[in-house]
Amino acid sequence: MTVRKCVPWPHQCLRSVADPVVEITEETLQIWQDMIDTMEAMPGVGLGANQIGVLQRLAVVDGSTERGKAVRMANPEILHKSIELREHEEASPNLPGVSAKIQRPRAVTVRFMDETGAVVERDFVGIEATSVQHQIDHLNGKMYFDHLSKMKRDMLVKKSKKFAKPSCGCC
Repeated sequence: MTVRKCVPWPHQCLRSVADPVVEITEETLQIWQDMIDTMEAMPGVGLGANQIGVLQRLAVVDGSTERGKAVRMANPEILHKSIELREHEEASPNLPGVSAKIQRPRAVTVRFMDETGAVVERDFVGIEATSVQHQIDHLNGKMYFDHLSKMKRDMLVKKSKKFAKPSCGCC
């Protein structure tokens, strides 16, 4: 089990667009496993590779109640979004100690390359839809608080400076 350190805000990786993945290699599989280990240690429901300083379009999501069912995604892209929105309290280990309610589409259809290298399309609903969208934002150099007004965003970032480290110690 390898838990990686999450880069702290405002690390430039968090504002960088991650590079596309051309093929699934042993290194890719190891990065995904490290991401899953890191996500589980938080605990969280998703992680984008640039959150651990890797600028590749890799994400993992596991919204299952029993855990151990992480979806590994390379180059995820949203094909369809539901009109119905869902509000959820979002946070990031890169900006510990703070969170905000964000509204996102309740369901999404995503195309991505899986761990076998196959391109698949999958529907995500509820917490997994929220997490997939959150991770794709990370891969595009965006943070969840970018969905807030400037005033709320500035207050959130200022408040986060009071927290030196996530309470779990994993990141």
